[in-house]
Amino acid sequence: MSENGTGAHRHPTMADVAAHLGVSRQLVSLVLGDRPGPSARTRERVLRAAEELGYRADTAARLLRRARSRQVGVLFGLEYPMDAHLVEELYPAAAELGYGVVLSAMASTRSEREAIDELVGLRCEALILIGLSAEAPADLARVAERVPVVEIGQRTGAEGTDSVGTDDAAGVGQAVGHLVELGHRDIVHVDGGGLPGAGGRARGYAEAMRGYGLGGRVEVLPGDYSEEAGARAARVLLAREALPTAVVAANDLCAFGLLATLVRAGVSVPGDVSVVGYDDSRTARLSFLQLTSVRQDAARMARLAVRSASERLDGGRTESRHLLLEPALTVRGSTAPPR
Repeated sequence: MSENGTGAHRHPTMADVAAHLGVSRQLVSLVLGDRPGPSARTRERVLRAAEELGYRADTAARLLRRARSRQVGVLFGLEYPMDAHLVEELYPAAAELGYGVVLSAMASTRSEREAIDELVGLRCEALILIGLSAEAPADLARVAERVPVVEIGQRTGAEGTDSVGTDDAAGVGQAVGHLVELGHRDIVHVDGGGLPGAGGRARGYAEAMRGYGLGGRVEVLPGDYSEEAGARAARVLLAREALPTAVVAANDLCAFGLLATLVRAGVSVPGDVSVVGYDDSRTARLSFLQLTSVRQDAARMARLAVRSASERLDGGRTESRHLLLEPALTVRGSTAPPR
């Protein structure tokens, strides 16, 4: 902040915001007063400049909420079925509490911050972020000073945010336990790299293997949440003299890529290799796949995420809340006792 002639700190004014952007003070006043006229893009630029300059962010947020839009902004990815499933469940969850949903998809043509600013510029009263956030926790915390922020499937640790997720370590632990009960000992995990939940799933695998006395057989292959990652892992395994008897994949898409590649190579699933996925998506339920998978309760996560936002907007809650749900293993035809 600048200082005045007496050496005291001077708070930024609307004129400072206007000068910073090269626009009129009247335009800044319209945006911060939440009055009609400026476009969504202009509102986004002004609000961001006000935040960057430290112009009474709390006052601006209060002004924005004075005329309620009752819209929840949702930022989501386009690559993974679980994200789409969560979006589908958010609509009835929001309607139940009297809110509408405004969607903004992540794309290579714009940054996450641009997508967030667009939602705020459209007067969304809260933001729900599904999946990976590239925002630094400090930056996300500044967004949370303006509007409530709820993360689904991740927890960045940003101050002032809420989160709803699944106990991924427990979920993969259930998968390993199921395979051990069937008689498997040579169990490999294909991880999800740095994607949301991947660390917990890899940790759950290693902990479960050690818990069953199989610590010496722990093996994690690098991967991600895509079919190609599963296919790559399958090619690595097929190049060996002997296959493992079971594989726990990072998610259902990864499991599908792995399973399809194994079958094309003449490997029987589950006759030669059992395969377990994660998410229990619609892919897992396909009749030709019948994939054993760890189920995340997307409907409940959506309800809790919207409720978290509503508690801040309508109930005045200020402390952060982080909810972790228990997963459940759904057993289908892709797992069987080893030969």
